[in-house]
Amino acid sequence: MTLTLHVDGPRWREHLLAVAERTPGLVPVAKGNGYGFGKARLARRTQWLAERGAAAGHTWGDVLAVGTYDELAEVASRCDASLLVLTPWRPFGAALDVMAADPALAKRVIHTVSRAEDLPALLERQPDARYVLELATSMLRHGMTGRELRRLGGLASRGTLEGVALHLPLAQGSHLSQVQRLITDTVAAGLPTRTLWVSHLTRDELDRLRASYSDFTFRPRVGTDLWLGDRGALRVSAQVLDVHPVERGDVFGYRSRTAPKNGHILVVSGGTAHGIGLEAPTGEQSLKARAATLARGGLDAVGFVRSPYSIGGKQRLFAEPPHMQASMLFLPHGSQVPAVGDEVDVRVRFTATTFDRVEVS
Repeated sequence: MTLTLHVDGPRWREHLLAVAERTPGLVPVAKGNGYGFGKARLARRTQWLAERGAAAGHTWGDVLAVGTYDELAEVASRCDASLLVLTPWRPFGAALDVMAADPALAKRVIHTVSRAEDLPALLERQPDARYVLELATSMLRHGMTGRELRRLGGLASRGTLEGVALHLPLAQGSHLSQVQRLITDTVAAGLPTRTLWVSHLTRDELDRLRASYSDFTFRPRVGTDLWLGDRGALRVSAQVLDVHPVERGDVFGYRSRTAPKNGHILVVSGGTAHGIGLEAPTGEQSLKARAATLARGGLDAVGFVRSPYSIGGKQRLFAEPPHMQASMLFLPHGSQVPAVGDEVDVRVRFTATTFDRVEVS
């Protein structure tokens, strides 16, 4: 009765090494639901990457990035890496709890400082703090301006400044001109560092930046392309829990809906507790994406919503909205009907799905 992520272990591990080999200074990211794998498993795999990188004379996985301070406990005991927290440090909340509760862990943490007024507050609480200074990009999420960076003056020589962080948008188009401008701001600030922590740069962009700024070290933070970059190594399945033949007009489900035609109601594992049916916005702006959204809305208006479950090579409709741990599907007459206990394929968004099991071969 499980929703399972099946991983082709040899293929997946080969992909991870390939990404590491073409990404000098790789910083794996393990945050949220751990991209479907769970943060603990990704931390252990980061340790595996770091050991292989060290043996080959490379820097892979000596730093692991997490999203928040609350995520540190889950990964800290599973790898030896330094731990970069992507959410900016603030003088309140979980950041202070971590620093006070575990001094050994605090020494492994690299804080992100995105406001000039937070740096003295951090150094007052932890004089030997390790940190990166975040510069604002066109995302306008967190970060200081070049002018604010310059105003820090000698304060940035206290503690351990690990570099400057840039969180770039996912939008198409080259980021080179923006990064070049931000590097100019970094140099103008006179900071005692030549390390840039970057995200969402292509391999070509990174190669060109390394060639143009040979005195800088680039640390690419990579999550999706690392863990989910080879979708052929990943398969998601659900189990068929029950099969009920229905005739047109038969009543079923929590909401006492009626069958639109003869067929079968299938009960399958996976529901809202797993993230099934809870679709996050994709941000796509193409005409094709908009048309698909309109089509889904039209189906929903008449009570039919396409599910992520595939049976007989077709994506099947939800019979009604998903339940917490199971979903009901409608299979029209003439379709291939699976038996109780059979597995069916499920197409999910990995970053929004919680699996009952992750099976790595």
